[in-house]
Amino acid sequence: MGVKSLPERLRFGPAGKPIDFKGDMVKVPEYLHSIGLDALEYEAVRGVRISETKARLLGEEARKYDVVLSLHAPYYINLASPERKTIENSIKRLIDAVQAAYWMSAYVVVFHVGYYKGNESKKAALEKSINTLREVVEEMKNRNIRGVWLGPETTGKRTQIGSVEEVIEICHSIDMCRPVIDWAHIHARALGMHITKVDEVIKIIEMIEKELGSQVLNPLHMHFSKIEYGSGGEKEHHVLDKEEFGPDFRIVCRGLKEVGIKGVIISESPVLDKDALIMKHICCGEMSYC
Repeated sequence: MGVKSLPERLRFGPAGKPIDFKGDMVKVPEYLHSIGLDALEYEAVRGVRISETKARLLGEEARKYDVVLSLHAPYYINLASPERKTIENSIKRLIDAVQAAYWMSAYVVVFHVGYYKGNESKKAALEKSINTLREVVEEMKNRNIRGVWLGPETTGKRTQIGSVEEVIEICHSIDMCRPVIDWAHIHARALGMHITKVDEVIKIIEMIEKELGSQVLNPLHMHFSKIEYGSGGEKEHHVLDKEEFGPDFRIVCRGLKEVGIKGVIISESPVLDKDALIMKHICCGEMSYC
């Protein structure tokens, strides 16, 4: 089966069903194509409930309308839990997500790794999550699943595993793994002190390339929205026109343009596809980079 080669350009799309779309999920690629978007992240955040038949239909529609698919795994995953039962359930949820992604030809499964709590240190939590992911990869190989990447995401809460450095270490240690960069989460995790300059965007990209190689940047899977944060990090995602919140998408786009990065940018704004179109206008229109 496998996933087709991804074109050398920036792609934009929503995290889930477009807000004004009322039809069946399998028709979303056609709708996105009609409004000028070319990516979709299927949201399985509350459980993987899509059937094989429907997943394959969604994949067929995505190929027909040149929409690249990704899939977000359930939130209820903690690969560093002190409880073996929780780890077993987390492995199952992640494998279910990978299987659905394979059926629909989604190229990456985005997931939150887990929490530090219950471990003697952040390092111990990271090591446990890496060991758990090895079990996931083994099961993927047993099922002969190819062409789907595991995508640990940078997280916005400071209680969660998911700094840029931790995500890089996970992907350095695990086969079939690529980092997923959520620029809003990085901003919130740093309490607004990061992703304020183009150089900070470039530094993250260069760090990924140095540690993991340029192949993981083709494409680079990314999330973006404005975000509100408190002392513990992420609180709430906001629309792009909320000037009181950061980060500034123009800073991210300038960084991508300067380094020459192509990839998939998924809007996690409350208005999903509408802000995805604004981001596309900024990068492809204002900055002539797509």
